[in-house]
Amino acid sequence: MHVGHLVAAVNARHELTLDRVLLVVANEPWQKAGSRPVTPAADRLALVEAAVGGVEGLESSAIEIERGGPSYTADTVAELEARWPGAELNLIVGADAAAGLGSWERIDEVRTRVVLVVVNRPGTAISAGPGSPLEGWDVRMVEVPALEISSTDLRDRVATGRPLDFLVPMPAIHVIRERGLYSVAR
Repeated sequence: MHVGHLVAAVNARHELTLDRVLLVVANEPWQKAGSRPVTPAADRLALVEAAVGGVEGLESSAIEIERGGPSYTADTVAELEARWPGAELNLIVGADAAAGLGSWERIDEVRTRVVLVVVNRPGTAISAGPGSPLEGWDVRMVEVPALEISSTDLRDRVATGRPLDFLVPMPAIHVIRERGLYSVAR
């Protein structure tokens, strides 16, 4: 969880006048399984909780962790609909994730149940025109400043002892240090 995620969340909340934005922590991120080590869900949840603590309108969510098993957005959307009947659900994703929606499990279920909010940074925008991966979606676009921050780079920074200051909220940095996350010797 880095400041780029927070910038996207607060800008989407503001632009669309959303009551709240849930930052959902995947239990088992099925698209990453086997491709690289995945930090335990409890540690990722602690990072998100630390990062959003005190940020108005942002909340961490353990809905997928509590459900267990692989985390599929279709299951999460169905559960959120059951918890808040009649609420308009917005799925906020970056342009990179939006480009890969076709690979998601049961994506047609998700398409019929949510407004898709695509966060575009300068240089990474995706269009919603004909032939686009966004064709057929109810789409809202939100522009955010270009912040060149990657989770891969941040993990490498920790492993090599470089600073995270101003890239990651200080409370999340404390969680990383306390739990010994991402260091070479874990």
